[in-house]
Amino acid sequence: MLKLKFWPTPKLGLRRIFVLLLGLVFFSLYLQEYFNVVEPVTALEIDDVPFSDCGVVLTGSPGRVREGFEILAQKKIKKLIVSGVYKDAQLLEIFPHLPLYSEVKSSDIILEKRSETTFGNAVQSLAVIQYLKCRDILLITSQIHMHRAHRVFRTLYPSTIEIKKHYFSHPVRDRQFIDIHLETLKSVFYTVFGRAV
Repeated sequence: MLKLKFWPTPKLGLRRIFVLLLGLVFFSLYLQEYFNVVEPVTALEIDDVPFSDCGVVLTGSPGRVREGFEILAQKKIKKLIVSGVYKDAQLLEIFPHLPLYSEVKSSDIILEKRSETTFGNAVQSLAVIQYLKCRDILLITSQIHMHRAHRVFRTLYPSTIEIKKHYFSHPVRDRQFIDIHLETLKSVFYTVFGRAV
């Protein structure tokens, strides 16, 4: 019987098939998460801020914290939790414009300084939310981060706490190629391993 030289040995063939299948699964997950991350935001989703007991703003990109303070100043939320703050940071370092917001009381702002990931943001802010007895929260982050952040928060928060979304769209940073693909990879990682970075 003739042996075909181009045909791989059974062991090598199975390895190639396994790698190919793994690659296809990853590519499929990547595409699915990519379209969730770049989902277009309507003007209504940005401008129509629902009333909530508490707001949780996730640090990480420029503009998010300011957006949280704007919403607090508009009285759309009663308390603002700024999650993921550097451990030695003070309120005025985080938001130097605070003196211009006469309607905002510093007692309505809680700095959460223990979390370093989106998963940590959800875990640490939940303790504060439960202490404050908030029945619903407004989750404030950038548009490309919202898909993953909302999934993490919804997984960890009890179903009795409603989570409303407020996107902050930063046209310069959030639409850069590298940021979108990095966020997509993080979202795939969360889908596979159940924890987020």
